[in-house]
Amino acid sequence: MVPDDPLALLKEHVTSETLIEHCVATGAIMRALAPHLDEDPDLFETIGILHDIDYEEVAGDMERHGIVGAEMLLHAGVSEEIADTVRKHNHHLFRGHSRPVDLCLQSADSISGLIIACALVKGGAIGEVTVKTVKKKMKDKGFAAGCDRDRIRSIEPIMDLDLFIQSAIEGVTRIWRRSDD
Repeated sequence: MVPDDPLALLKEHVTSETLIEHCVATGAIMRALAPHLDEDPDLFETIGILHDIDYEEVAGDMERHGIVGAEMLLHAGVSEEIADTVRKHNHHLFRGHSRPVDLCLQSADSISGLIIACALVKGGAIGEVTVKTVKKKMKDKGFAAGCDRDRIRSIEPIMDLDLFIQSAIEGVTRIWRRSDD
């Protein structure tokens, strides 16, 4: 089952506005990627929104992150497909992703923070963030240092990097509510 309101389900378990923003941005990126891969945008967005549902509960314990999230989702009646993708998104425990949904989540999870950081540098104006901006900032390892560049590039077996970045920017733009309002 795909939950009717994945954001409401997320908010039952996550209180940090920053983490909620990250999950919503990841979901928006996943939604933007799905059509390029002939995948279900609703399913992809739901997975993106719910991928860190357990982060506060596990207090950043990367030995449990994702595993606990999958259990939480199954307990809530969410499909095994979604729960399994959330379980496997923890790159500290699972590597060698090959399914499009897993590759997209790896990349979307990492680039969401980079795009938001690029927008914040531009005064919060997401409309000024371009593929060129993101690629330039990807080279600067000190900028948004927590955004794993290798995980971003993991999309390349199934999608051109420029198309991925453009789609990710478009996804974040769809939900952005800062100075562009």
